[in-house]
Formats: sequence, structure tokens, C-alpha cells
Amino acid sequence: MIRHLIATLCIAAGAAGTASAADAGRIIFTSGKASIGGQPAQEGAGVQEGQLLATGSDGYIYIKTVDNGLFILRPASRARIAAYHVDKVNPANTQVKFELLSGVARSKSGEAVKQARQNFRFNTPVAAIGVRGTDFTVFTDDHTSRVAVLTGAVVVSGFAGACNPQGAGPCEGGASRELSAAQRGLLLQVTRGQAAPQLLSGSPLSPDLVSPPRADEPVAKTDGAAGSAVNAGTPNLEAQKTVALNAIADKAPPGAPPAQPAPVQPAPVMPTPATPTQPPPVPGVQSGVLWGRWVQSDAYYPKFNLATEAANATLVLTNGDYALLRTKGNDYVAPNNGSIGFMLRDSDVVVITDYGYGSRTVAAATAGNGALSVDFGRRTFSTRFDVFSKDEKLPFQATGTVGGDGRLYGDETKGRAGYLNVQGLLSNDKGGAAYIFDGKVDALRSVNGATYWQQR
Repeated sequence: MIRHLIATLCIAAGAAGTASAADAGRIIFTSGKASIGGQPAQEGAGVQEGQLLATGSDGYIYIKTVDNGLFILRPASRARIAAYHVDKVNPANTQVKFELLSGVARSKSGEAVKQARQNFRFNTPVAAIGVRGTDFTVFTDDHTSRVAVLTGAVVVSGFAGACNPQGAGPCEGGASRELSAAQRGLLLQVTRGQAAPQLLSGSPLSPDLVSPPRADEPVAKTDGAAGSAVNAGTPNLEAQKTVALNAIADKAPPGAPPAQPAPVQPAPVMPTPATPTQPPPVPGVQSGVLWGRWVQSDAYYPKFNLATEAANATLVLTNGDYALLRTKGNDYVAPNNGSIGFMLRDSDVVVITDYGYGSRTVAAATAGNGALSVDFGRRTFSTRFDVFSKDEKLPFQATGTVGGDGRLYGDETKGRAGYLNVQGLLSNDKGGAAYIFDGKVDALRSVNGATYWQQR
């Protein structure tokens, strides 16, 4: 299996050098549920400009760009390589644009990008990212983006004023902020409507903690003492595969044969060290769910301090202003059959009106008439509720799948009004469940919030 994978990756590496002009790059590795342009992703396949890249809850896609850069999409993510025009005659005229729609991605600059940094743009729904010859990771949802730098530096700005999604190159001005690999442990965070990014220190919300890299993800080259490898400190139990992926990701001179992996002794099997986001269970205690607002927005205050709570519980995910954590205790194990109905017990919802150019309003709302049903035999769930805002009743619904650990993974809404993006947890503690969500009301408005449920 390992030998077959290495051979496949080396063939893909050689093919990348002869990719057609329409190709932005080529897939060098894929795992789990992953698609490109609506079709299953396959190793060796070309990636065209504008194609939608998507991964499921267990999916990964590694892409080597035509100028030997690297783009990695981690689980539950969606992205596009909107433009990748490499000018071989005058590399300074190269134009590159990435779009991360949701989830976590890593971008490592290729040779052409390093010579045309002024023409590189990495967009999220709320921010523009430019590079200084860089390797970085990004998390985003519709409301919040966070950037961490592995090598080099980035310049980040929220969409406001002259900085807009249609632009090319970095947005540089009074509202932009820079972050370099020398600033270890720091992140830049942008929330919707915020022009100037916020600098976060020691946050548990780093993209590499929200969606960790696989053990075989090519390591980042360090910037001297300041840099750090993506997988530093993680025992590598698939050493041969990692070497092959690193060889493919590293640049090679035009016309040179694919790099061959060097012989590697099998890594010793070592106990995996506990991570800060996975506290040990408490004997006899069932793990529960902690949910709610974690960041202030306008006049709406946080329910808890996320950094404090994440030190004692497992951060599962965030969406906009809301976070979901699993508290210490025995792991939830989903039954193999049967179904359960839940009643809506509590909620926190806001309606956001986005007028563009950084102007928006946030209004409190309530959720009611709710239902949540889980079918363990089919491993599916369905949910619905109404959002009451002023004199309006806005119906929303969602469906999705249930993981063996009680995770709820909502189906894609594909931008449809009245449908929710849902991520949640089931718990044995008091028969509870919680999920955080966002959804579209109309062209200007969206909802963001969290709900808590108990078994009927």
C-alpha cells in the first residue's frame, strides 16, 4: 500500500510539470470524502481554475500548483483556486487568487508567486490575505477568519473601503496588519464588518488546533529559530509516506526527474502525547456540552471566556460568534439502532444585516417551535425551528449525518435561504445535545447562533 502510494505520488509530481495552461495544479494526495468540481477527487487529476474543492468530515486534498507551490484542504472545507496565471516570460506578471469559502486550508507559495507577491490574493468571506513569500494556514466561516503563519509573513485586512473581494493583490493601508513566523503563537483574526484584524495570543482557535494536519502532511520549513514545523512533536508512524509527500511538495528544477524518497527506518511506536484540547476523562462522569457566544459583538456579550474553558474542555468548533466544547468525562458512543427526539430548551440567535463595505447591523432574535430527531440506524439527523425577529417568523431547517462519537455534521446548504449549516454534539449528560449554526435569510440578512436540546 505504502509503495503503491509513493509510486502514485511520484508520477503525479512528474505530471505536474507538464500540466496544461488551464491547470492550476494537480492533486498529489487525497483521503476520505473529497471532491473536485462535484466529482470524487483522485490522485493525479488536474485542478482547473474555478473548480469547487470540497472535503467531508474525514477528507483531505493536497494540491501541487503549477509553480511547485502547495495548497492543502483539510476536513469539512470548501475552496476554489479562482485564478492561477503563471507568466513564464515575465514572472512578475503572474496572477494568483485563492478563495477559502469555509473550513481550514494551508497555502505554501510557489516559485512564481514568490516573484509576484503583489499579485497574490487569498480571500475568505470576510478578509483579504497577501503574502511576503509564505507558508500559512487559515480557518474561516461566514463570519470569522483566523490566520497563522508557519514561514514568511502575511498582510491581512478585513473587507472595507477600497479593500473588496474583487481586488487583486494584498490590501495594504491603515487598516491592514502584518503577521510573521517570528511572532510565534500569535494569530490575526478578522470578523465580518471589521476592517482592522485583531491580534490574538496563545489562542486555542489556531487553524492547526481547530483542524489538525495529518501526520503525513509535508512539514513547514523553518525560519531559523522562530519557525516551527506543522507536525513538530508528533510521532510520525507513516515515515515513508511523509518523505514521499515532502519530496513532491519541494520544488524541482524544470525537466528534472521526480524526487525519490530516501530510505527511512521505521519510526518507533511511541505513546501519543496528550494535547491541551483533549483533557483526560473523569471516571464515572459523562462528558457534556458547553455552548454559546464566545466573542462580543456590538452590545451582545460573551457567555464564557473561550481560552479559559478550552483549557479544561475539548474545543470542537466555532462558527461566527459561537463556540461548542465537549466537557471532561466518558466519551459518547452512538448506539447502532433506534431513534431519539429532542425538545428545544435554550438558544442564542442573532440576525445580521450586511450592507457591504464593512457596514452591518446585529439584532437579537429568539428560536422556537423546534424539533431535533436522530436516527442512529441510518446515522442521520433532521432539525427545524423558527427564528422570531421583530414582527417576522423565519423558518429554518437542516439535515445531516451522525458520527459514532455523537458529532452532528450538517449537509451543505449551497446558499439556499431557510437552510442551516449545522455542527453539533450529542451527550449522555442529562440527555443533552447542542449545535451551532448559520443560515441565509435573504440577499442581505443571515442568522448565526446556537441551540441546546434535551431528550423528550
